[in-house]
Amino acid sequence: MFNILKIASAKSSSNCVRFSSSGSSLRINPISNLKRFNYSTSVNTDPFSLAKQLSGKHFINGEFKNAKSTFSVVNPATGEEVGKAAKGDSEDVNAAVSAAVTAQKTWANMHVKQRAELVSKCAQVLKEHSEELARLTSLETGKALRTESRVEAGVCSDSFTFFAGLGAEIKGETVPFNPSTLTYSHRYPVGVVGAIVPWNAPLMLFSLKCAPALICGNAVVLKSAEEAPFGVLRVVELLNTVLPKGLVNCVSGFGPECGAPLVSHPQVDKITFTGSVETGKIVYKTAADKLIPVTLELGGKSPMIVMSDANVDKAVDGAIVGMRFTRQGQSCSASSRIFVHEKVHDDFVQKLKAKVDAMKMGDPLDDKTDIGTIISQAQFDKVNNYISLGRKLKGANALECSQMPTDPKFKKGLFAKPVIFTGIDNSSVVAREEIFGPVCCIIKWNDWEKVLKDANDTEYGLAATIWTNDLKAAMTAANQLEAGIVQVNQNFVLQPNLQIGGWKNSGLGTEGSLGSMLEGFTKLKTVSINLN
Repeated sequence: MFNILKIASAKSSSNCVRFSSSGSSLRINPISNLKRFNYSTSVNTDPFSLAKQLSGKHFINGEFKNAKSTFSVVNPATGEEVGKAAKGDSEDVNAAVSAAVTAQKTWANMHVKQRAELVSKCAQVLKEHSEELARLTSLETGKALRTESRVEAGVCSDSFTFFAGLGAEIKGETVPFNPSTLTYSHRYPVGVVGAIVPWNAPLMLFSLKCAPALICGNAVVLKSAEEAPFGVLRVVELLNTVLPKGLVNCVSGFGPECGAPLVSHPQVDKITFTGSVETGKIVYKTAADKLIPVTLELGGKSPMIVMSDANVDKAVDGAIVGMRFTRQGQSCSASSRIFVHEKVHDDFVQKLKAKVDAMKMGDPLDDKTDIGTIISQAQFDKVNNYISLGRKLKGANALECSQMPTDPKFKKGLFAKPVIFTGIDNSSVVAREEIFGPVCCIIKWNDWEKVLKDANDTEYGLAATIWTNDLKAAMTAANQLEAGIVQVNQNFVLQPNLQIGGWKNSGLGTEGSLGSMLEGFTKLKTVSINLN
């Protein structure tokens, strides 16, 4: 899919692969010699047994570390425990960061072509294990396997492929400062990167943080989400079949005991965080005390504008993708505010409801399922509370869609019917606050200037879309909509080389592209040489 550097494989000895880097030798364990590290390189597509296998463990300095204490991880489709996650603390974080500091020094001195080869091999390993990663993700998050988790696992491996091919772009530039001097800039790794990912797309979001960090010469310490710790833990285990020990580590636990020590750790040089606005602000303040760079990808309440000349059928399909109905709307970039011109409003609503009605809700691990579950009881209750508030709004019409699963084993599952609200305006609570669930608002409009103003009337600025055949309207919207990414007549999900970054309360910095890689994971030095 992506162009990558074609590099001759390194010569192997019987025990290790050696890369010479500034006089040092880096030992990398070949896959054939990994039994002594207790790595599992065979594909295991039984997510239940894999979750048990990964239970109660961190991954630090090239091996699993048993946790001092654990907490339960629940399958949201059944309410049953699938495993126990390691409950990490500052001691675990210290061990992971210490390992990363040691590994990063040698990794940074390795030739970028050699780093690219190894990152590319990581992509290959992840691709070979994509089905098991997808199934494990569906088990712990409740996301539908066919429509969500397989896609996410594919993006995970694609990210490593993509960023492996950008190694040659880690370069500075010459500066025409003075004829009598040679002035140039050079890029260096930032050092140890602390990566904190959420539960809604853990594989994809980790890959978009880890892969660019690695190719730039950094080490990574991941803090997983409490609700979804196993998928990314397995990814880290697989990466360690290729990479030197200590370069990528994973700790799990709760924010105050595990996340906070990672952010505040004196040897962590960069934080990249995806999560809520409230937690993002805490991360930002903590990082500011250390004066280290941060990338924050936070909340959203993304607008989608449908013009009167739009192809309604295509716009409806775009709304289904943009609203992330297959993910129960659990996406920060979900198009949860859909502004539809009055001339096509009724047709749009009717067709959208019909299509969502036709989507099957059920067992996340069943290939016939389109829509899975909400992640947790707390999130389930939050979503239902917003639906109740919306139903009480004057003029509101709540259209329930799809059907609940009938299998008795899913009786305790966190399934929720998608709800489409009509008859409300942009000032209502369900149109202003991020619900993070299968709830969208369709708002009728007839004034072009006002709809642009309403679309921007939000504390968020992550994504926006417009559907029209009018080039002038499309360009006007692209220029005036206050969002980090604006799409016209499409609603692609996050993927490598489609840069996204939040405006306003949606975050700081960007992810997913060459520019974000250089901006987020390198630091610049200027060198000026007097030629006289």
